[in-house]
This record gives sequence, C-alpha cells and structure tokens, in this order.
Amino acid sequence: MLSSEDIENLQNLCRIKCTATELEEFFDGIQKVLSYVEQLQEVDTAGIVPCNHVLSIIANVTRKDEVGGLLSRDAFLKNAPDQVAGMIRVPPVIKE
Repeated sequence: MLSSEDIENLQNLCRIKCTATELEEFFDGIQKVLSYVEQLQEVDTAGIVPCNHVLSIIANVTRKDEVGGLLSRDAFLKNAPDQVAGMIRVPPVIKE
C-alpha cells in the first residue's frame, strides 16, 4: 500500500518533523486506517440512499408566534444596562 517514501512525503506536506520511531508509529497507524477502509469497501451498499446527515430525521421544534402583551417602558428600561431620558444609552459608534 504505502511506502516509507509516501510517509516521508506526507511529513513534508504536513510540515511536521518526526523521529524515526514516530514515523514508524505513524506508518503503522495509517496502514490500520487504510485496511479498515478496505473492509468498508467490501460492504454491499447497492440500493442504499446516500445520507448527508446522520440525524436527518430530526427537525427543529419551534413554537408558533403569538402576539402577547407589551412590556411597560419602565419594565423594558429596567433590563437596559444604561438609560437616559427614557431611552437606552449605547456607546457612540460614530466619532467626530
């Protein structure tokens, strides 16, 4: 499958430096992954619809919008961090 030159090329492409021991462990790990992928290639998937998302049957649960009562100005301004003359004060966004 892979040669040691392939692993060294990967090392260069990934911009990593590995010791000889690390390269050997990396090579063994890549071989295991590729052998697992080969096993998956043996699975018969004829007639199986491709799936873009594992949880595709789940839908967002939203509530219906309903008109409710309005907050009074005092209750609304009580939630504001700062106010002046019945209005919410925000930091200036345009500087002269």
